[in-house]
Amino acid sequence: MFEFFTPVMDWFQATLGVPLWVAAIGLVIVMTLLIDLVSWVVFWRLGPLLEKTSNRWDDILIQSLRRPLRIWIWLMGGLLCLTIIRLHWEIDWIAGHLSQARAVVSLFLLAWAGLRAVKLLEKRLIFPPAGHRAKPMDADTASAVSKILGAVVVVLAGLLMLSSLGVSLSGVVAFGGFGGLMIGFAARDMLSNFFGGLVIHLDKPFRVGDWVKSPEREIEGVVEDIGWRLTRIRTFASRPLYIPNSAFSNLVLENPSRMFNRRLFETIRLRYTDIERVAEIVKSIRSMLESHDDVDTDEQLLVYFQTYGEHALEIMVYAFARTTDWSEFQSMKQDVLLRIYDIVREHDACLALPASELHVAGPVTVASEDDGETDDASGTTHSRAASSREAPYTSSRQRSRDARQGEAKDASQDQDQESDA
Repeated sequence: MFEFFTPVMDWFQATLGVPLWVAAIGLVIVMTLLIDLVSWVVFWRLGPLLEKTSNRWDDILIQSLRRPLRIWIWLMGGLLCLTIIRLHWEIDWIAGHLSQARAVVSLFLLAWAGLRAVKLLEKRLIFPPAGHRAKPMDADTASAVSKILGAVVVVLAGLLMLSSLGVSLSGVVAFGGFGGLMIGFAARDMLSNFFGGLVIHLDKPFRVGDWVKSPEREIEGVVEDIGWRLTRIRTFASRPLYIPNSAFSNLVLENPSRMFNRRLFETIRLRYTDIERVAEIVKSIRSMLESHDDVDTDEQLLVYFQTYGEHALEIMVYAFARTTDWSEFQSMKQDVLLRIYDIVREHDACLALPASELHVAGPVTVASEDDGETDDASGTTHSRAASSREAPYTSSRQRSRDARQGEAKDASQDQDQESDA
């Protein structure tokens, strides 16, 4: 293969006194550098031209081959230099390894280029070129397609590498039957998660960016990634939640991101004294909702006096908002509730609060603690005997204090009587 370059190498050897094998290595390096420079210029000029064509796949091929091809050129140049060294030093045992190395390196870089093409294909499916008639594909489907194609590329490249290394593919297939059975038992959870991820990509119960929740498992958040083994959900507390894909096969999941409206369902409670105004209040609330800009009148709208509650008259308000955005719905709900309050006030009614009434059977009298007489509510007078009726409600300490004072008073009176005698 070096016969064409023999005169050049002879000139190097005669002029510069460089050995023939060293001149051959230098020539290979120079040729590798030139080929790499030409490939870089070709790709640099050809890439923008292919992006302007009507075909949306040709530029993907160029972009996927650009870096692997340049690395392949230099690796092949290095292996060629090793071949020159082997021929010069007559190292025969390395000849077979060099041929295998060329095949493995070529297949590895080809697989790398294939994976790069699959990744670019995924982006192109989601974002078609400007002005192209192709419709964009949703991110989940494009991700599933790219993952399947990537797995096919890796498996084919692996089998070809084994074949280039001298491994019999029939033996690999025969071992794969028994080995696959053993691996299936050992990694059944991983396989169930794999097929669970495949089912998610096919059925599409949710997509990346959807808000999902499961009341039975207390799962709620936004889907960030759907992998082949795990699905990552970001909760509203900004914490990542990793769920095995197999769990979704037995999980009841709610996807609020796909609802068409948000529901307003409230109960307005009025006092029992406003029973005569309930019909007009209900009519005014219904008219207000029908004329509200944020209420979807195409959906069901209900405003009715529902029941006699324990503490209030209950009016049901049932309507749907036009928006599905949570913050916009909260603003709409606030406006509706404030308008309902204004309607209640306009009809001289009030919102009810839980309350209790205490009924007393007879008149209530209040007696003073003075020694003199006091008048009650009916105008009758009470003597000191009224104070005696309150004696059972005085404390034992007060009664003992009064008794001691009475005894001291009696003793002083007795002493006065004896002195008079």
